[in-house]
Amino acid sequence: MSDTSWTGKPWAGRFTAPTDAFVEVFTASVGFDKRLYKHDIAGSIAHARMLAHVGVLSEAERDAIVDGLQVIEQDIERGEFAWSTSLEDVHMNIEARLTDRIGDIGKKLHTGRSRNDQVATDIRLYLRDEMREIQAEVTRLIEGLLGLAEAEAETIMPGFTHLQTAQPVTFGHHMLAWVEMLLRDLARLKDAYQRVNVMPLGAAALAGTTYPIDRAFTARELGFEAVAENSLDAVSDRDFAIELVSAASVLMMHLSRFSEELILWSSAQFDFVDLGDSFCTGSSIMPQKKNPDVPELVRGKTGRIYGHLMSLLTLMKAQPLAYNKDNQEDKEPLFDTIDNVKGCLKLYADMMPQIQVKRDNMIDAARRGFSTATDLADYLVRKGVAFRDAHEIVGKAVRYGVDNDKDLSEMSLDELQQFSKVIEPDVFEVLTLEGSVAARNHVGGTAPDQVRAAVGRVRQRLDQLAF
Repeated sequence: MSDTSWTGKPWAGRFTAPTDAFVEVFTASVGFDKRLYKHDIAGSIAHARMLAHVGVLSEAERDAIVDGLQVIEQDIERGEFAWSTSLEDVHMNIEARLTDRIGDIGKKLHTGRSRNDQVATDIRLYLRDEMREIQAEVTRLIEGLLGLAEAEAETIMPGFTHLQTAQPVTFGHHMLAWVEMLLRDLARLKDAYQRVNVMPLGAAALAGTTYPIDRAFTARELGFEAVAENSLDAVSDRDFAIELVSAASVLMMHLSRFSEELILWSSAQFDFVDLGDSFCTGSSIMPQKKNPDVPELVRGKTGRIYGHLMSLLTLMKAQPLAYNKDNQEDKEPLFDTIDNVKGCLKLYADMMPQIQVKRDNMIDAARRGFSTATDLADYLVRKGVAFRDAHEIVGKAVRYGVDNDKDLSEMSLDELQQFSKVIEPDVFEVLTLEGSVAARNHVGGTAPDQVRAAVGRVRQRLDQLAF
């Protein structure tokens, strides 16, 4: 199909001069919205079937339109479709090609609709598909983390607050903390999906249409759960896109936190894990380097997604009802958000099975930093010492350990008893790392049995979060 002249534009009747050449390029969106072609065609086929259902089109006209659109979709997928900037967007490109192919019948397709409700429908159809793909990748990442949690349910590592050694935990328990974040992400996506899955088609430009359309019929054709109740809001609403990018921003924040820990843990200073070679790169000058590029880049892309959220919020903040051309600017940040979130999730889901856990290094690190100090305080409380007094006693013991380069578990009974006479030989049962984690044997605790039980509960919860 060759470019049409300005007189061939669907809206050209009102105009007596062609569009300025730079304005034509500046206002065109086909360069990025052509990715909506499949959803645009699906919406048009459903619209044509509805028009025939209510008697606006004949069955023969409907069939010609549907067949023509299906051939156009095949042309696009074979790379045999010439996109035209002069036709502005994906909608007019496809409609013009349809008319070229089947004649004037193609001009009837736009009866009872506008590009305003058409694009709003296309975006929602597109987001439904993309959100399901994101859900699948989040689920795959969760499964990878659950596998690590099960395998490392008894692996002891230092738990941190303020990035200082706090109490011993199991690596499996730590992985389940990441899982909880991702489960909340799935819940947010599922909730947002309900508001995406509402059909604007039938709102036309802003006020509805005088044709006897059947919106429920079209909604059933397209699998929408509901139709938009107000025509003004239907064409101008972009809350659903903002909500998705907001959920994506929280998801990326979680991935960025994972990244920060993996970057630290894979450093020589921590040496807790080894990332698979496939997910790292080397240095052009330092031959010993193995750089955690995937986690670093995911951490960097998080700021990019935050920027898209602010872009969309700013885009909408001063728009009067109903549709405005500003809304053309919603697609590029939305598309880029989806592409990057899917890419980051895929990399993380692929990377998890290749992480090698250095158990000996983790437990050695847990032995440093007096990670069982709280256990000693709890021991004293069980012996009848008030907690505040126990806190002070243990603090003095820690000070002694710092001065003498000894962990609490390395001190003799005589050394410990100089701080409290209630300390007895059984104290060493609580000063071991294994005893410390095993003692936290309750729902949400770090004990190995609790980790294994939690993995089973997560798998049940995953089923409930599908959409």
